[in-house]
Amino acid sequence: MAQMHKHYDEDELELLPPEKVAEDESGHRDAKAARKAGKVRDKFWSVMKKAARQIPIMEDVVAGYYCAFDAKTPFKVRLTLIGALAYFVMPIDFIPDVILGVGFGDDLAILAAALKTVHAHITPEHRLHAKQALSEHDIHVER
Repeated sequence: MAQMHKHYDEDELELLPPEKVAEDESGHRDAKAARKAGKVRDKFWSVMKKAARQIPIMEDVVAGYYCAFDAKTPFKVRLTLIGALAYFVMPIDFIPDVILGVGFGDDLAILAAALKTVHAHITPEHRLHAKQALSEHDIHVER
């Protein structure tokens, strides 16, 4: 089972474990989405630290992370965000992330599209926790 990193504010937000993120209102669980959610949870912060200088919308991405794991977020919104975040944290994508300057370009496009699609569901609370988490992880974003 994937190691879970619990951050200071997860109890306040009532963040869901990966298997619950992929469960709809009727209790049906999407196993593939649950695996993606687990990978997002495991790799998110390490990838964030590598990408912080290359992705200008990091604060929005972290707010999206909190929205994706928030129990109050609708199922379809959670899946949209998990799909985009999984693409971001996975080592296999169209443009390898190790290529300085362009490696996170495809990730940025997918993240921006997902965040735009679900922006109404990202709350001020998600944004506040994103700012706090970035500070806690000593990740500085430029605006």
